[in-house]
Amino acid sequence: MTALRAILHDWDESDLDLIHRELARSYWSEGIPRATVARAMRGSLNFLLREDGALVGYARVVSDRATFAYLCDVFVLEARRGRGLGDWLVAQVLAHPELQGLRRFSLVTRDAHALYARHGFAPLAAPARGMEIVRPGLYLSENKD
Repeated sequence: MTALRAILHDWDESDLDLIHRELARSYWSEGIPRATVARAMRGSLNFLLREDGALVGYARVVSDRATFAYLCDVFVLEARRGRGLGDWLVAQVLAHPELQGLRRFSLVTRDAHALYARHGFAPLAAPARGMEIVRPGLYLSENKD
């Protein structure tokens, strides 16, 4: 049975270990220190996807829970992919009561556009309005813990 828990701070060290391991080898946060992952989780709405009690996926939302949200750090363990769990996880995130009525819900992806499009995400309507500071490889140059 697949079950999802939406939690704010109710994760343990073993969850953090797995989440850190997956994020540290992802293209978007390669080499991220464990302490940085823990700090990010403490300041976010965390969605842990569990199957038979084991953590098999994760998503994090940064939000003021009133006007905007940013979906990030979404993954399903490689051994569990191809079963629709990523779709299910994104649907659960978007249905969460604290994330309703928002003016803007955004994300950035390199390769999962089709997944997010199925849930209503679209390319930026006015990309020229957006700005960012990007520091590629930042975590690779920091001390690891």
